[in-house]
Amino acid sequence: MAYDVVVIGTGPGGYVCAIKAAQLDLKTAVVEKQATHGGTCVNVGCIPSKALLHASEMFMEAQHSFADLGVEVSPKLNLKQMLAHKTQTVEQNTKGLDFLIKKNKIDVLRGTGKIIAAGKVSVTDGDGKTQEVETKNIVIATGSDVAGIPGVEVAFDEKVILSSTGALDLAKVPGHLVVVGGGVIGLELGSVWARLGAKVTVVEFLDSILGGMDSEVAKQFQRMLGKQGFEFKLGAKVTAVAKTKKGATVTFEPVKGGDAQTIEADAVLVATGRRPYTEGLGLSEAGVELDQRGRVKTDAHWRTNVPGIYAIGDVIAGPMLAHKAEDEGVAVAETIAGQAGHVNYDVIPGVVYTSPEVASVGKTEDQLKAEGIDYKVGKFPFSANGRARAMLHTDGFVKILADKATDRVLGGHILGFGAGEMIHEIAVLMEFSGSSEDLARTCHAHPTMSETVKEAALATFFKPIHI
Repeated sequence: MAYDVVVIGTGPGGYVCAIKAAQLDLKTAVVEKQATHGGTCVNVGCIPSKALLHASEMFMEAQHSFADLGVEVSPKLNLKQMLAHKTQTVEQNTKGLDFLIKKNKIDVLRGTGKIIAAGKVSVTDGDGKTQEVETKNIVIATGSDVAGIPGVEVAFDEKVILSSTGALDLAKVPGHLVVVGGGVIGLELGSVWARLGAKVTVVEFLDSILGGMDSEVAKQFQRMLGKQGFEFKLGAKVTAVAKTKKGATVTFEPVKGGDAQTIEADAVLVATGRRPYTEGLGLSEAGVELDQRGRVKTDAHWRTNVPGIYAIGDVIAGPMLAHKAEDEGVAVAETIAGQAGHVNYDVIPGVVYTSPEVASVGKTEDQLKAEGIDYKVGKFPFSANGRARAMLHTDGFVKILADKATDRVLGGHILGFGAGEMIHEIAVLMEFSGSSEDLARTCHAHPTMSETVKEAALATFFKPIHI
């Protein structure tokens, strides 16, 4: 059977691309080697981690905050049930994807996909049987895999030496968890086990956590995590991770020079990023070019150098975020259908789902300084917000950055409870090239946490009211 579009991979980018293509009346098929759709995000990433993050946060609040609200409880951890909640959440989402794919009449080709040439894809199932399909367009949406530690051999057993996958399924709370990597994944999963009782030590190569995020936000966030019991070893290059009879050891040395140190742990989570997954796709045979980092090279319309072959998501350049892949999936489907697909890469939010959350969109102060852009800053703390006080969530602040001459908002950064939900009004504003005054003059319901965003906007173009 010949198709208009064959999408290889059904993670967030792949399944969204397929659904959009089908909605545009393109005959569509997806190739998926796993038993369920959703890729890393739905099965062993975004969704299960958020289930555990929420559950562990409720446990922490029951321990520390409920009494202040007049709710007296004696919480007891049932880790087995917490993990069951995670599993059920994943199952609900994968079943939902099955429904959507069937609803949109998308053919599912189970097995490992390989591009034979432009217009031809082979699919090999678990029994080794191979079928070939013809298609006018191929979309590579194979996502990414655990990167490991550059130059260090790591033997993942997912019991003691963990990737993000194993860190979602520990049978018991480790006494001491060492997290290699101070990025989003490491801090999120580290915070889960910290709330449940683990001592957490983060070993990070850079001099700060959350590399790439606004430095002021990162510094304040690190202090907050320190109060929650996190210990940080920054500017530290890991040279060895080894399993022992009692657990594991991590050896590191200061990047700027000094003696090596070795710390013992019950478990080690290696969270040093991800790499594009291109193995076995037949890209070199098909003539598809890769860049120096192993990513598929594409132009501004997600086209590879081979006509009729596109790529999206983690497998190409840009932030490895599910929502970035989804937007690219929609845009590619529209492009194939002859429409004007578009993604605004200047307005892609990023969220760290810890407690409190960290959310960012657009430029950071560090980037604006480096680019020589004159800007102004408006900030407002949650401690001055009535709803935040009522909810006992007064940590953090909102920061808005705007062009000094035009007042156009160039970036927004939120550290605080619900930051991941509140960042989007700044994103929408930026999508329409709005100013801080536009946002400040938009009526916000009272009392809400979102009033903090309005006050930060007021502070950007003139003065805030409530501080």
